[in-house]
Amino acid sequence: MPTKTHVHVERPIWPALFNGFRRRCPRCGSGALFQGYLKTNETCTVCRQDFTHHRADDGPAYLTILLVGHLMAPMMHVVFVRFRPEPLIMFTIFTVGCVGLSLYLLPRLKGMVIGFQWARYMHGFGEEDDPG
Repeated sequence: MPTKTHVHVERPIWPALFNGFRRRCPRCGSGALFQGYLKTNETCTVCRQDFTHHRADDGPAYLTILLVGHLMAPMMHVVFVRFRPEPLIMFTIFTVGCVGLSLYLLPRLKGMVIGFQWARYMHGFGEEDDPG
């Protein structure tokens, strides 16, 4: 039995990632990707791209922890060795920094993951473009 093969036009990945970081539609770059902090719109308000296919799951949280940890750990070392602040002051500053950076990065990295999935036709993105 022959199988149906899909030939997809290559979608540029960098604009999709950039639009996702801006929390915009990876397809048109204009419509909002989220309707809240992390709740994804079902469709783009401009180009009507369907977002129900995305499967970001734990990827954005993992990437956020990875980036924040790799940025803050060396900074903590440098600040401690160079300035020797009081432990409570250092704890307070880096706790606020870690939480703030995490809250800033999480929706942006989720947008990038959705943009990557869209650009690579993953999880059903692109089936609406198929002629058959």
